Amino acid sequence: MKGHEQNMVGMSEFKIFLESELKKIEDELWSFRNKKILMTSSFQSQSLPLLHIISRLDVPVDIYVLDTGFLFPETHQFIESVSKELGLNIKTMKGDSSLSDQVVSPGVFLHSQDSDRCCHINKVLPLKRISIGYDVWISGIRADQSSVRAKKKPIEYSEDGLLRYHPMLSWTAKDIYLYRKLYSLPEHPLEKEGYLSVGCYPCTQKYVDSIGSDLRSGRWEGQKKIECGLHTEV
Repeated sequence: MKGHEQNMVGMSEFKIFLESELKKIEDELWSFRNKKILMTSSFQSQSLPLLHIISRLDVPVDIYVLDTGFLFPETHQFIESVSKELGLNIKTMKGDSSLSDQVVSPGVFLHSQDSDRCCHINKVLPLKRISIGYDVWISGIRADQSSVRAKKKPIEYSEDGLLRYHPMLSWTAKDIYLYRKLYSLPEHPLEKEGYLSVGCYPCTQKYVDSIGSDLRSGRWEGQKKIECGLHTEV
């Protein structure tokens, strides 16, 4: 079978999968209709399918981005352009510690000494504070992204009773690619430069410069760390 024909078959199979997935997501969100819903997004290329799906459903969802103070300028630009394209009203949450508070010695920031503490201050604590006013937290994590995420379930509850919904958990990187292709969704400006997983600029490397093989291996290079804490502490 020629490459073009293989691609057509792949897209046809994906459309069948997509129809089923969209129905499940719509039904699940409808079951939350009397609850207050929070969604977080890192605004990477792989974030676009879920953002696009949510933008097309008539369900009130407050979408937040975590501004740690260390996001790439290109990420800020991407947030703005995607928000306009999809008609999204994005809310921002930040930590209480200023960047100056995170200087541990002259010219040295906390992230270079204790990345776990940095993530806790700039990601985990802000989300915990915001989530108090919500019943449901939607996240686009996928099982194929890390060993931690592979153990997650589509619906879980945090210790404080917050319902966590992971609608993309069974999706693969290929599914994400095909959805983006189907709807001509944009890519993060840094992706073409080799950044396949984009987080904070001090802790993100190009995929080709990473010693790991998975798509998140460019994060926290040289550390055993594979998660920021949002999906292990909240």
